[in-house]
Amino acid sequence: MSREARVYRCGVKKKRSAVINVVGLCRRSIGEHTPTIQKFLETHGAASVRPQLPAVTCTMQATYLTGKRPSEHGIVANGWYDRDLAEVQFWKQSNHLVRGEKLWERLRHERPDFRCAKLFWWYNMYSSVDVSITPRPMYPADGRKVFDVYTHPMGMREEIKADLGPFPFHTFWGPAAGLPCSQWIADSCRWVEEKHAPDLTLLYLPHLDYNFQRLGPDVPEVERDLEEIDQLLGKLIDYLESREVSVCLLSEYGITAVDRPVAINRALRDEGWLMVKEELGRELLDAGASRAFAVADHQVAHVYLNDPRIRSAVAQRCAAIPGVEQVLEGESRALAGLDHPRAGDLVLVADARSWFTYYYWENDSRAPDFARCVDIHRKPGYDPVELFLDPEKPLAKLTIARKLLMKKLGMRMLMDVIPLDANLVRGSHGRLPEDPLDWPVLIGPGLKGTMEMDATQVHEWLLDFV
Repeated sequence: MSREARVYRCGVKKKRSAVINVVGLCRRSIGEHTPTIQKFLETHGAASVRPQLPAVTCTMQATYLTGKRPSEHGIVANGWYDRDLAEVQFWKQSNHLVRGEKLWERLRHERPDFRCAKLFWWYNMYSSVDVSITPRPMYPADGRKVFDVYTHPMGMREEIKADLGPFPFHTFWGPAAGLPCSQWIADSCRWVEEKHAPDLTLLYLPHLDYNFQRLGPDVPEVERDLEEIDQLLGKLIDYLESREVSVCLLSEYGITAVDRPVAINRALRDEGWLMVKEELGRELLDAGASRAFAVADHQVAHVYLNDPRIRSAVAQRCAAIPGVEQVLEGESRALAGLDHPRAGDLVLVADARSWFTYYYWENDSRAPDFARCVDIHRKPGYDPVELFLDPEKPLAKLTIARKLLMKKLGMRMLMDVIPLDANLVRGSHGRLPEDPLDWPVLIGPGLKGTMEMDATQVHEWLLDFV
């Protein structure tokens, strides 16, 4: 079907929309360094969004797309402990994990021919959208990790790479994370618009996520990041509007300054509740054998109890750890919308200046080999230290070049260039910030400057907008 036939049906022009997820954007970051966003806000209006706990990527996206809380849609964090497998599962991609009817599925009730493109939003694999692109490395049997994307339809992968070049995966996460990946994603939006002209495009631009976590959101160094995303957005909005696509801007969370990493698992290990197993001289978390352990995810940590008899003792011990502001269990856990089997028996919330690291070892020489690598699936928790090169290795970039050459020659190598100093991290998110200026923001028609809405209400607004 031609683009014209998709845009017009029975002689009536169809409304088409784009929801651009600008990660880390909040009212506090909009101003002199973001003139495009500021003008867009003044033209259309905005609302501050009271985030769902935890205010992290997977949970917030699932809430926006279903209008439900984690107790219903099941996405309690970016990862959780699978009690049957006795394994921590992080950054999984199957859309089947998200319970509830999705935004585009509801819209199809009224518009059966409604077409949706989902570009780099999470849980993108095996969803019911018409077009999707998501980061997905290949893992050959020889131990290599080959950067790539997954697309639906599958044949689109080679087409888009032929036109745009390979996705710059190394800039999507890790020490080199930066603008090129957001530029490629924006270009992919144009490519999909030209080829498919979807009725709704869901687009994810991660650029602000990186230096806001590395350096903090309130230092002069991030002004350039704000200017870069603003310029990228300006060109993209102009392009979409020239094709009569209505645009709104949305974010999942605002990032606030932190200066204290909190290692919950080391405290649990000190009490004899967390167990490790030795493999090749290294220590691995033995989740199934532990009486209690934590899955850390930014400023929220889920504590799982394999021995329910120690619940009270674990809760008291966690409450006494400096940096822990809340211990949610029972009714308070349910009120937070986290009454779900995937959630921890206890849910910890950090104070405003703290965040939770997954570290459980007591001596860095015993840390697992993946701790010094960018390895988001193997680590039993989120690790923002992956954004840094080890400052104790002044020749780290030369080391990377040498190891990439080894990889190209088919040799085994370990890209162990990440530090183990959690104090490097200066920005985080996940808790509910006290100041609405640090909440995520929704910018679009019909909103008022002082308006606030709950994260679950964004879903209904999007239904009307689209």
